[in-house]
Amino acid sequence: GRMWAYTVGFTVLPHVGGFLGWFLNRKEIPAWYEKLKKPSWCPPRRAFPVAWTVLYTGMGYASYLVWNELGGCSSKAIVPLGLYGAQLALNWAWPPLFFGARNLNMALIDILLLDGLAVGTACSWYRISRVAALLLLPYLGWLAMATCLSIRIWRDNPRQKAGKSE
Repeated sequence: GRMWAYTVGFTVLPHVGGFLGWFLNRKEIPAWYEKLKKPSWCPPRRAFPVAWTVLYTGMGYASYLVWNELGGCSSKAIVPLGLYGAQLALNWAWPPLFFGARNLNMALIDILLLDGLAVGTACSWYRISRVAALLLLPYLGWLAMATCLSIRIWRDNPRQKAGKSE
Protein backbone atom coordinates (compact mmCIF):
# COMPACT_ATOMS: atom_id res chain seq x y z
CA GLY A 1 0.00 0.00 0.00
CA ARG A 2 2.78 2.46 0.85
CA MET A 3 4.97 1.52 -2.12
CA TRP A 4 3.26 4.09 -4.35
CA ALA A 5 4.30 6.81 -1.87
CA TYR A 6 7.93 5.66 -2.04
CA THR A 7 7.73 5.53 -5.83
CA VAL A 8 6.38 9.08 -6.01
CA GLY A 9 8.80 10.36 -3.36
CA PHE A 10 11.90 9.00 -5.07
CA THR A 11 10.63 10.16 -8.47
CA VAL A 12 9.88 13.70 -7.27
CA LEU A 13 13.02 14.19 -5.14
CA PRO A 14 15.41 15.25 -7.95
CA HIS A 15 12.87 17.85 -9.11
CA VAL A 16 13.05 19.62 -5.72
CA GLY A 17 16.66 20.76 -6.13
CA GLY A 18 16.19 21.36 -9.83
CA PHE A 19 13.22 23.63 -9.19
CA LEU A 20 15.00 25.49 -6.39
CA GLY A 21 18.05 25.99 -8.61
CA TRP A 22 15.87 27.44 -11.34
CA PHE A 23 13.75 29.54 -8.97
CA LEU A 24 16.71 31.10 -7.15
CA ASN A 25 18.66 31.85 -10.32
CA ARG A 26 15.88 32.58 -12.85
CA LYS A 27 16.64 36.32 -12.98
CA GLU A 28 20.28 35.66 -13.91
CA ILE A 29 19.30 33.92 -17.14
CA PRO A 30 18.07 36.97 -19.08
CA ALA A 31 20.38 39.34 -17.18
CA TRP A 32 23.63 37.43 -17.65
CA TYR A 33 23.41 34.06 -19.44
CA GLU A 34 21.85 35.46 -22.61
CA LYS A 35 24.83 37.83 -22.99
CA LEU A 36 27.46 35.07 -22.82
CA LYS A 37 29.13 33.88 -25.99
CA LYS A 38 27.72 30.40 -26.70
CA PRO A 39 28.31 27.91 -29.53
CA SER A 40 25.82 27.61 -32.39
CA TRP A 41 24.75 24.16 -31.15
CA CYS A 42 23.62 25.46 -27.74
CA PRO A 43 20.04 24.26 -27.17
CA PRO A 44 17.36 26.96 -27.03
CA ARG A 45 16.49 28.17 -23.53
CA ARG A 46 13.01 26.63 -23.65
CA ALA A 47 14.52 23.13 -24.17
CA PHE A 48 16.17 23.08 -20.74
CA PRO A 49 13.08 22.83 -18.47
CA VAL A 50 11.55 20.15 -20.72
CA ALA A 51 14.78 18.14 -20.78
CA TRP A 52 15.35 18.41 -17.03
CA THR A 53 11.77 17.40 -16.24
CA VAL A 54 12.21 14.19 -18.25
CA LEU A 55 15.73 13.54 -16.92
CA TYR A 56 14.88 14.15 -13.25
CA THR A 57 11.80 11.92 -13.55
CA GLY A 58 13.83 9.09 -15.08
CA MET A 59 16.66 9.29 -12.56
CA GLY A 60 14.27 9.62 -9.65
CA TYR A 61 12.27 6.56 -10.67
CA ALA A 62 15.50 4.67 -11.32
CA SER A 63 16.68 5.48 -7.79
CA TYR A 64 13.43 4.02 -6.48
CA LEU A 65 14.05 0.81 -8.46
CA VAL A 66 17.53 0.47 -6.94
CA TRP A 67 16.30 1.25 -3.44
CA ASN A 68 13.47 -1.26 -3.79
CA GLU A 69 15.71 -3.96 -5.29
CA LEU A 70 18.15 -3.60 -2.37
CA GLY A 71 15.36 -3.84 0.21
CA GLY A 72 15.35 -0.19 1.26
CA CYS A 73 18.12 1.55 3.16
CA SER A 74 20.23 -1.56 3.74
CA SER A 75 24.02 -1.75 3.98
CA LYS A 76 24.03 -2.91 0.34
CA ALA A 77 22.40 0.40 -0.64
CA ILE A 78 25.10 2.66 0.85
CA VAL A 79 27.41 2.78 -2.18
CA PRO A 80 24.88 2.81 -5.05
CA LEU A 81 22.54 5.31 -3.37
CA GLY A 82 25.48 7.24 -1.89
CA LEU A 83 26.90 7.74 -5.40
CA TYR A 84 23.45 8.81 -6.55
CA GLY A 85 23.08 11.28 -3.68
CA ALA A 86 26.53 12.73 -4.29
CA GLN A 87 25.94 13.23 -8.01
CA LEU A 88 22.51 14.72 -7.29
CA ALA A 89 24.11 17.20 -4.84
CA LEU A 90 26.63 18.24 -7.53
CA ASN A 91 23.78 18.46 -10.06
CA TRP A 92 21.88 20.79 -7.74
CA ALA A 93 25.04 22.82 -6.98
CA TRP A 94 25.72 23.67 -10.62
CA PRO A 95 23.01 26.36 -11.18
CA PRO A 96 24.00 28.41 -8.09
CA LEU A 97 27.67 28.20 -9.10
CA PHE A 98 27.05 29.01 -12.76
CA PHE A 99 24.11 31.41 -12.67
CA GLY A 100 24.14 32.65 -9.06
CA ALA A 101 27.87 33.13 -8.46
CA ARG A 102 28.60 33.44 -12.21
CA ASN A 103 31.69 31.38 -11.45
CA LEU A 104 32.55 29.47 -14.61
CA ASN A 105 35.65 27.93 -13.00
CA MET A 106 33.72 26.36 -10.12
CA ALA A 107 30.79 25.39 -12.36
CA LEU A 108 33.20 23.58 -14.70
CA ILE A 109 34.87 21.72 -11.81
CA ASP A 110 31.41 20.83 -10.49
CA ILE A 111 30.17 19.39 -13.79
CA LEU A 112 33.37 17.41 -14.39
CA LEU A 113 33.05 15.81 -10.93
CA LEU A 114 29.32 15.31 -11.61
CA ASP A 115 30.14 13.44 -14.82
CA GLY A 116 32.38 11.00 -12.96
CA LEU A 117 29.85 10.39 -10.20
CA ALA A 118 26.96 9.99 -12.65
CA VAL A 119 28.91 7.38 -14.66
CA GLY A 120 29.88 5.66 -11.40
CA THR A 121 26.22 5.66 -10.33
CA ALA A 122 25.11 4.09 -13.61
CA CYS A 123 27.84 1.43 -13.41
CA SER A 124 26.99 0.55 -9.80
CA TRP A 125 23.28 0.39 -10.65
CA TYR A 126 23.80 -1.87 -13.66
CA ARG A 127 24.55 -4.87 -11.41
CA ILE A 128 21.45 -4.14 -9.31
CA SER A 129 18.86 -3.14 -11.92
CA ARG A 130 19.59 -2.92 -15.63
CA VAL A 131 16.39 -0.92 -16.11
CA ALA A 132 17.59 1.66 -13.56
CA ALA A 133 20.97 1.93 -15.27
CA LEU A 134 19.31 2.28 -18.68
CA LEU A 135 17.05 5.03 -17.31
CA LEU A 136 20.23 7.02 -16.58
CA LEU A 137 21.47 6.88 -20.20
CA PRO A 138 19.49 9.95 -21.39
CA TYR A 139 20.84 11.83 -18.35
CA LEU A 140 24.41 10.80 -19.16
CA GLY A 141 23.89 11.93 -22.76
CA TRP A 142 22.52 15.30 -21.67
CA LEU A 143 25.37 15.69 -19.17
CA ALA A 144 27.88 15.04 -21.96
CA MET A 145 26.30 17.83 -24.00
CA ALA A 146 26.07 20.12 -20.95
CA THR A 147 29.73 19.46 -20.12
CA CYS A 148 30.81 20.32 -23.68
CA LEU A 149 28.66 23.44 -23.52
CA SER A 150 30.15 24.41 -20.14
CA ILE A 151 33.68 23.93 -21.50
CA ARG A 152 32.92 26.10 -24.55
CA ILE A 153 31.29 28.84 -22.44
CA TRP A 154 34.25 28.69 -20.02
CA ARG A 155 36.74 28.94 -22.90
CA ASP A 156 34.88 31.60 -24.90
CA ASN A 157 34.08 33.96 -21.99
CA PRO A 158 37.46 34.46 -20.28
CA ARG A 159 36.43 37.55 -18.29
CA GLN A 160 33.60 35.61 -16.62
CA LYS A 161 35.63 32.71 -15.20
CA ALA A 162 36.18 33.81 -11.60
CA GLY A 163 32.68 34.95 -10.76
CA LYS A 164 30.73 38.08 -9.84
CA SER A 165 33.58 39.92 -8.10
CA GLU A 166 35.28 40.70 -11.41
